[in-house]
Amino acid sequence: MQDTQSYINEHKDRFINELITLLKIPSISADSAYQKDVIKTADEIKKSLEKAGCDLVEICETPGYPIVYGEKIIDSKLPTVLVYGHYDVQPPDPINLWDSPPFEPVIKKTELHPDGAIFARGACDDKGQMYMHVKALELMTKTDQLPCNIKFMIEGEEEVGSNSLSWFVERNQEKLVNDIILISDTGMIAKDVPSITTGLRGLSYVEVEVTGPNRDLHSGLYGGAVANPINILTKMIASLHDEDNRITIPGFYDKVEELSADERTVMAKAPFSIEAYKKALDINDIYGEEGYTTNERNSIRPTLDVNGIWGGYTGEGAKTVIASKACAKISMRLVPNQDWKEITELFKNHFENIAPDAVIVKVTPHHGGQGYVTPIDTIEYKAASRAYKDTFGKTPIPQRSGGSIPIVSLFEKELKSKTILMGFGLDSDAIHSPNEHFGIWNYLKGIETIPLFYKYFTEYSAENEYY
Repeated sequence: MQDTQSYINEHKDRFINELITLLKIPSISADSAYQKDVIKTADEIKKSLEKAGCDLVEICETPGYPIVYGEKIIDSKLPTVLVYGHYDVQPPDPINLWDSPPFEPVIKKTELHPDGAIFARGACDDKGQMYMHVKALELMTKTDQLPCNIKFMIEGEEEVGSNSLSWFVERNQEKLVNDIILISDTGMIAKDVPSITTGLRGLSYVEVEVTGPNRDLHSGLYGGAVANPINILTKMIASLHDEDNRITIPGFYDKVEELSADERTVMAKAPFSIEAYKKALDINDIYGEEGYTTNERNSIRPTLDVNGIWGGYTGEGAKTVIASKACAKISMRLVPNQDWKEITELFKNHFENIAPDAVIVKVTPHHGGQGYVTPIDTIEYKAASRAYKDTFGKTPIPQRSGGSIPIVSLFEKELKSKTILMGFGLDSDAIHSPNEHFGIWNYLKGIETIPLFYKYFTEYSAENEYY
């Protein structure tokens, strides 16, 4: 531990500056205007892995953005950990809500982060958390603490569905052989309450388009006589939830897993203040499905949310027009046993059926993925738990996340590998939102904790003849 702490203390300024350099590159995978920046980021990751100690690093071309693959194989008889992360980021919009430019990282002290936090798009999701693993490898190789083999697979399309990753995994089974997959793209309950994510929700993401007249119309001459697509769309969307905020799509809940009272009691032990939650979000009250707590609503229950809606005139001033079209983007977070393709089809059929004859409805599926639950009695979970306990001084709490990492179920299907989710971010880090940030303390704590996972996983593997 002394070697670890000494190394981090000696090099922490460099660790921070290297991350800041990476955060300056606007690797927005959703916008083709940033194609060169996304590719540039992949090149930077390659250089970083080489400097950290990988013996082999490759830029692997795919039908989309490249995947950076690296490995450090010290003994084929030892277990192998495959680290997954992504170097692409969400679009920073709305820009005007950022306190500082999203790709000009700044370090600011906050009440929660007295040591400072790095404010930039991608700081926590996922450049900062991914880069912890690169620096953890450097630490282990430079201090002669590397106990097993490591492989890296860092992609550039996570924020747009990971289509090329599926293509790559299916074609590189032998290259990616491993004993466990390690991911840091999740969070923990609080700075002083470590947790390990044991469940992820699935995802179905669609775009809907409602078309009425063949052109925009004068609202005085045609208002009340023809269907207004914006009015129709909003009514259709409103009908997707009932008075108890349950989703009204027929068959939507047929395969939803209902947790037992005992399981819900265990979940309720996680520290949570509803007043602090409301204060942090500046809301007067909570809102959601009847019969469930806030923490249950955002983790073990499925949801349907409008992520964007547009149509008609939205510029300055007034324009009295009935738009020809209205559109919306809708995401559904799914729980284990709900198949995202089946849910997408259920949504499509229902949305088309509830449309009046006066409009034409088009539903375009974008991407999705399955939910995932990991057991807590495995050696990888025990290794992660012990690592957190060593560095935080307390045993982490198992926690189901409301987020989605669709590729986790893909890894289990294609690589026959389980995944351990060791996140160091916080709910307040504003991922996907303006002013995203990542605490420096959290960043360095991750670099400190990750090497211990390798140590204990290797030890437990030997004891159990796991590999």
